[in-house]
Amino acid sequence: MSNALGLAVLGLLIETPLHPHAMAATLRERGLDRVFKVTTGSLYDVVRALERAGWIEARETIKVGARPERTVYQHTALGRAEFARWVEELIRVPSAEYPKFLSAVSYLGALGPDGAAAALRDRAARVRTALEEHRREHGELLASGKVPRLFVVEVEYAIRMQEAELGWIEEIVTDIETGRLPWPDPTGWVRAEESE
Repeated sequence: MSNALGLAVLGLLIETPLHPHAMAATLRERGLDRVFKVTTGSLYDVVRALERAGWIEARETIKVGARPERTVYQHTALGRAEFARWVEELIRVPSAEYPKFLSAVSYLGALGPDGAAAALRDRAARVRTALEEHRREHGELLASGKVPRLFVVEVEYAIRMQEAELGWIEEIVTDIETGRLPWPDPTGWVRAEESE
């Protein structure tokens, strides 16, 4: 299993048995839908894959009122062991990640100094807004006492990453605007062998 949503499902089931609808609601309530891509279809696909792999099993089927029946899942012994192994590997071993923003920054020069500074200022404003929202939601969640801090430490990590990104963007914008990040003449970007 390599689907990160599978990790989220297994993590929730460590706490308590759940049906997929409750899994999705819990992920959204904790803000984890920003960490894991959660759609109804993908969630059910992951649950079926985990069940086929023998990592989770149906515990019971419940029906409340007029709602459709819902299957509640729990870990198997194999699922608990594989979950712990997977988490340990992801924490211990850094892996290459390919964020879209980093790809775009590689070609920042194509925007020219004014365009680059404007695009970065716009991104900074968006990151700042998201950062404020994440801090507020995280604080409210912890203050509610519904979830122990250990279960949402990834939000703290995400906040720190946003803070670092925001700091870097602001520094680069300042460097562009003050000339500390010089912009070469675009005509000089032609490779030497092309001009020979």
